[in-house]
Amino acid sequence: MIIIMRPDATEEQLEHLVDVVTQAGLQAHISRGAERTIVGCIGNDALAENIPFRAIPGVEDFVRILKPYKLAARESQPEKTRIMSRDVVIGGKEIVVVAGPCSVEPNSSIFETARAVKAAGAKMLRGGAFKPRTSPYDFQGLGEEGLRMMADAREETGLPIVTEVMDTRDVELVYRYADAFQIGTRNAQNFQLLREVGKYDKPVFLKRGMSQTIKELLMSAEYIMSQGNREVILVERGIRTFETATRNTLDIAAVAVLQRETHLPIFVDPSHAAGDFRYVIQLSLASVACGCDGLLVEVHPNPEKAMSDGAQTLRFEKFEKLIRDIRPVAEAVGRAV
Repeated sequence: MIIIMRPDATEEQLEHLVDVVTQAGLQAHISRGAERTIVGCIGNDALAENIPFRAIPGVEDFVRILKPYKLAARESQPEKTRIMSRDVVIGGKEIVVVAGPCSVEPNSSIFETARAVKAAGAKMLRGGAFKPRTSPYDFQGLGEEGLRMMADAREETGLPIVTEVMDTRDVELVYRYADAFQIGTRNAQNFQLLREVGKYDKPVFLKRGMSQTIKELLMSAEYIMSQGNREVILVERGIRTFETATRNTLDIAAVAVLQRETHLPIFVDPSHAAGDFRYVIQLSLASVACGCDGLLVEVHPNPEKAMSDGAQTLRFEKFEKLIRDIRPVAEAVGRAV
């Protein structure tokens, strides 16, 4: 259920409403828009069945939301959520490109990559310090050393950094270094981890699980938001299908569906969807045309020597081409890069 306050509602009236909702056994989540304040009521709506909300001072109307993802639903917040990461606006007019290597490596490549992607037009730097790998024998990341290197690259370039957290025990550590958490596809339904990052005040890039439905993705976002953190960015990164020509199948329709279903920003990861650098630019063009708010792209100075995911990683010159190519598409749909 959402309760819409009058434009002239006072803080005292809002506090009174929250007290009524809380006493009924529901959680109250306040969303302040440019013109309206909306109070989301989380829990069993039957508990508030007999409350005359329209008679409460300051209340204009209320709407029952049948969707289980109440906080993430478009109905709970008609305005698009905008998220600040340092000086970068996510969910605004500008399409935000986040770029960097799959893994932070024990060499200077993260610094070389950070300089190159910033010069090309990227707004944030990505890189994995903790790497979930299919094989236990593959490179698993540098841990805190990798986080320190990412922070040093930020210091040099000014790019906010995004990195994956895999374990509830590492959330505090990653929080100290990173500007935004990333939850990977393998942890998209790790509800304890989702709850834990929901307690922190930094943006969360939530990747869609490889076999997750759109509804399940939104419910994963709901786990984070229910703990107080509303700064969730949904990431379509391809789903597992019968097709083998690409690593995953990019569900471009998910971008369009999510734009209607939720107020949260929507990104696309064309690198993991393709699994092949030859398709990354085309998938990026399609994603921008379909209405995404940003891209997560893997970039490395020498992909053939990358310690993970080299086959899907762009060289610097290819990344520069990607930025050049998406600009006119972004302009055609009323956006900018």
